[in-house]
Order: sequence, then structure tokens, then C-alpha cells
Amino acid sequence: MGGAVHEELTALPLVDHHCHGVTTGPLDRPGFEGLLGEGGRWPGSGLSPFDTPLGLAVRRHCAPLLDLPRHTPAEEYLARRADLGAAEVNRRFLRAAHTSVLCVDTGYAPAGATSPGQLAQAADAVAHEVVRLETVAEAVAARGVEPDAYPEAFRAAAEEAVRRPGVVAVKSVAAYRTGFALDPARPPDAEVAAAARRWLAHGGGRLADPVLERHLLWAAVDLGLPLQLHAGFGDADLRLHRADPALLTDWLRLTAGTIPVLLLHCWPYQRQAAYLAAVFEQVHLDVGLTLHHVGPARARAVLAEALEIAPFRKLLYSSDACGPAEFYALGALAFRQGLAGLLQDLVDADETDLRDALRIARWAGAENARRVYRFSDVS
Repeated sequence: MGGAVHEELTALPLVDHHCHGVTTGPLDRPGFEGLLGEGGRWPGSGLSPFDTPLGLAVRRHCAPLLDLPRHTPAEEYLARRADLGAAEVNRRFLRAAHTSVLCVDTGYAPAGATSPGQLAQAADAVAHEVVRLETVAEAVAARGVEPDAYPEAFRAAAEEAVRRPGVVAVKSVAAYRTGFALDPARPPDAEVAAAARRWLAHGGGRLADPVLERHLLWAAVDLGLPLQLHAGFGDADLRLHRADPALLTDWLRLTAGTIPVLLLHCWPYQRQAAYLAAVFEQVHLDVGLTLHHVGPARARAVLAEALEIAPFRKLLYSSDACGPAEFYALGALAFRQGLAGLLQDLVDADETDLRDALRIARWAGAENARRVYRFSDVS
């Protein structure tokens, strides 16, 4: 792919505003395949995550970064990966992503994955932390708390967590736990305490109570930091119809003028997310995770739908890379190629000029995230 927009995006260090740690130990074929797809691995089925658009993209675009021919067979790919070792593999893929800033969700990572600092060193980048609020709530329960004390105990724990150096945002996985069809109103402490009593009576553990999730989202507003929300597809634990971000409309009305809300991933609801970004000042979106799953060949189509109506200052980049470091390289490549192709077509059709196209590319690749997260104040 050529063109001035592609050259601009290739040279631009991206801000990856949502990602995770990568594996540091050896991965055999079952281990790698278990991390490759959202569905995991189905032993004995004859099905492999290599036989997906993502699997093809790994063999096409990641193989050359390991000094292999394009489309190399999976067995040869994994053998070369093992020969190089995890540290070198991670360094190659993270450097290939050409990312200057990483916002790392520390609430989920494979066993033995890199810390934000280790990730930054491998990528030659700056890393910041995103605090997952469900993890904070579950830690409060694990330490022991009386139900009536839970509302204030959670607020205090969340405040302590986000005041650590390097924290720039919070995240919720309400889409997984309850879905977004929640009562939008702030729950009173008495209602929260009653819900906590039910939750704690069953041992605490995984938070999946709609009242407690509402409390968590409103606590995020009070914390004053950007709030990342998983939306759209994920693994089999998700109920996809409950992860449509349009279900948040009433809550977004009530929280207008407060904190930035960052809708992550979004597929197949990227159009709904774009609508929300068009009508609510505080809403932004990305299509991270989606892009490496559909592969560079289809990334442009997903980005085109996300940008049909969304303001250009609302699109951010993320990889949502987690586990295999390949996802960092693939996410960045798919974003750069997809956005460059989309914008270059607009220039060629005289729907915009090159100056505006380059500005949009810079906004989406880095400047929008810097504006939302105020990295200049914390880097």
C-alpha cells in the first residue's frame, strides 16, 4: 500500500490506549492456540484457531518478523517461535508495533505475563496503568467487609488504587458481568449494602450483581478519570446481545459533562458506538481487538463503519493485545493499513484534501488519546 497517508501513519508512533501483558514463558501448540482465539482451543474437534482470519494473518504478517516466509505452515511458525524464545519474540513484535505509549489493563493477564514496566521495556515505550474496578471490588470482599460498610469501603479502595503513580484510567467489564441493560440511576448506599449482603453471603468472589455494577460505574464518575468500558464481542463468558453499548444511552445522559467514556472493541456494534460518540460529548470509541481478529484485509471495512458518523476526534487506537505478542504487531498493522486506505480513498475521490486526511490520521493514531488521558501531564 502506498500513498502519503500510509507514509504518515507508518512513521507515526501510536498510542495504544488499551492493552494487556504478554506471555513470558514458552508456548507449545496447545498453549499458543489456547490464547490465539476468543473461543480458546477445542481438543479433539479437528478445529484450530490457525484456520481463522486471525490465524491466516499471523502466518502472513507475523512470520516475516520471525525471519520466516509469508504463509509459513503453523508447525514451522511455532518451531521458530520456540527457537527464538519468548523474550526475543516479544521484543520483535512489540517494537514492530511502533507504539510510544501503552495503557495497560492490569486486571486481567495470562499467568506469568509481563508487568507494565516489563512491557514498556520490550516495546521501548512508556507504560501507564488502567485499574479494573471489578478487581478492586473483589479484593475488598476477599479482605473481609461488613455489608453495610461495603459502599464506603469500595469507594475508599478505588480511590487508593487510582492514586498510585502511573494510573491514568479505570475500566469496567460490566458487559461481561451483567450486560448494559442496567437501571441508569445512581443506587443509594442502602440498596448497595443490601446487594453486598447477598453477594457476600455467597462468598463474594466474581462480582456479577447489577446493583453493585451500577455502584461501580457511578464510583468511576466520582473518581474523575476516563472510564474504559468493554463493549461488543469477547469470549464465551459474554452474552453478546447484552454488550450493545446503545443500552447505555440513559446512563450516558445522566453522566453527561462528567468523565470521558471510552467504548472498547465494539464489534459488531461499531455503528451503535459511533452514534453514541456523535451525540454524547464524553463518548469515544475504538475497534481494538476487532482489527487483528478480522485481519488487515478487513480492517478497513470495520473502520469505515466506525467512521460513518463518529467525529474524527473521537476515534482512538488500541490493540487489546493479551498473551501472544503477535497481537501488538497485528493490531497496529491492521489499524495503519485500514485507516490509511480509507483516508487515501477520500483524498483520491476529492472528498477531502491531503492536509485534512493527515490530520485525521494523527488524531486517531495518537493525539486523540493524548487529549483524553492528558499524557503530557503524567508522562
